[in-house]
Amino acid sequence: MDTSPVTCRTLDDFYHIDASTFEKQYKEVLSGYRKWSEYSHADKWLVFPENIGPNLAIDETSLSRGDLYTIVTNRDRHGKAGCLVAFIAGTKAETITAALRRIPEELLDSVAEVTLDLSDSMRKIVRSCFRKASRVIDRFHIQKLACDAVQEMRIKLRWDAMQQTNEEMEEAKQKGITYNPLRYENGDTKKELLARSRYLLFKSADKWTKSQKQRAKILFDEFPDLQKAYGLSHSLRVILSKNTIKDAARVSMAKWYNKVEEAGFHSFNVIAATFYEHYDDILNFYNNRSSNAAAESFNAKIKQFRTALRGIVDEKFFLFRLAKIYAYPPMIIG
Repeated sequence: MDTSPVTCRTLDDFYHIDASTFEKQYKEVLSGYRKWSEYSHADKWLVFPENIGPNLAIDETSLSRGDLYTIVTNRDRHGKAGCLVAFIAGTKAETITAALRRIPEELLDSVAEVTLDLSDSMRKIVRSCFRKASRVIDRFHIQKLACDAVQEMRIKLRWDAMQQTNEEMEEAKQKGITYNPLRYENGDTKKELLARSRYLLFKSADKWTKSQKQRAKILFDEFPDLQKAYGLSHSLRVILSKNTIKDAARVSMAKWYNKVEEAGFHSFNVIAATFYEHYDDILNFYNNRSSNAAAESFNAKIKQFRTALRGIVDEKFFLFRLAKIYAYPPMIIG
């Protein structure tokens, strides 16, 4: 239990011990929890300067009751022992910065690269604490913005189609005739076509099934603006996945940005503004092709551990166990 996220219930299943009794004994006696050097402030901040490295990731997570924590991890440790650099309550830049500055300045300045999402507070934290580090916006968050813009257009069109259907049904009712909606060659009505096209718009065209190819053709013939928006999203995916140099990517992204402006789609305003604000941080991806996958993976491990425990009863003890597994060398604790 000191080196892996195992629950007492799991040990009960394998070794037929009393899980409830063992859990109490482990917490109060065996684990050293009550003598933990970080006990007094663990629910507010935890920092482990010895785990810092040149490549970090910063993200946020929720433990219980929706309360958010900011996590800093060492990407080079790959989610194993020693990967946890900081675990701090809240997401406010000033609070996180104050906690991280408990780490010696020479160690903070030794960080070369930090991956993060599009949060302004995260950006402010990195700029304040890791002054010599290159900031890298995770490319998957950029791609998600483009996909969301396409979906926003689809949803608006679907609502319009539903409104049109309701009006036609009411008109047929007043005339005393049976309402028979228009159906396309694949059997979809307009609102069904838009509803059932959700997943194909997330995928590359070469991954569509036969029925999705048929539905996409009908969809794009009926809504050419949606086809144009899908093309913009797909071309961004190609730019981000292409193994190219930074200068070439800069040119490709500038051309893509111009196409977005020319298209004039309202739903793409967010991503256009994001590109304008974070342009250099997005391009820094091409320095080492780094992503925030390490932080997302660590976040998933926390959620999986929380699920295995069937919720968190004692938040401070949960953090203690996380620290034993991911912050300290095996079998060693302060």
